[in-house]
Amino acid sequence: MSQPVIQQAKSEAEPLSAAQDRRVKTDGDLRKLLLKKPSGARTADELTGDDGWMDMAGYANTYEHAGEEFVQLMESEFRRAAVTGWKSGSGSVEIRLIQYRQEENLAARGATENNQYAAEARPGTRILPVRGTTDGQVYVHSRPRTRPGEPPDYTAEAFAWRGDIAVEIFAWDSRPVSVAKVVDLAERQMERL
Repeated sequence: MSQPVIQQAKSEAEPLSAAQDRRVKTDGDLRKLLLKKPSGARTADELTGDDGWMDMAGYANTYEHAGEEFVQLMESEFRRAAVTGWKSGSGSVEIRLIQYRQEENLAARGATENNQYAAEARPGTRILPVRGTTDGQVYVHSRPRTRPGEPPDYTAEAFAWRGDIAVEIFAWDSRPVSVAKVVDLAERQMERL
């Protein structure tokens, strides 16, 4: 099997500038990529994490089956997670950036698809695309969520991914959550990535 000899390039390739190289941005402090708390809003008390960071165990505990999720995160090459949140009026918002190593698979995409599948399963859900993404979605639930011992609340979620980062946005309120508000949050968060 003979193949033609390929000539080596004579000059070195120019490295990407920091503005062009997304890894420069995402390898830094993820907390700086999170949306800022709006003026007049209060920091959410119930955030899981320490100083804007969530470790793997803390993130796994946000799921119903924490042990199974912990194993899944290990297999998915979880790297780190940053979180922020706030309360405004009767509503609350939480935003998470989950970063994966992605040496074996596209874990950020897989995690986003799993969350989207679960959100779509709830009855009375309105689904809207997140502009600027290939498959980002916003899920606004028209039926309130009820839990024993707690007042019912309305919820909305957004899930998207870019590169090695999965974006999760959760909003809840005692009255129906504004569709426009959640879409705006998701689009602005994706722009920051």
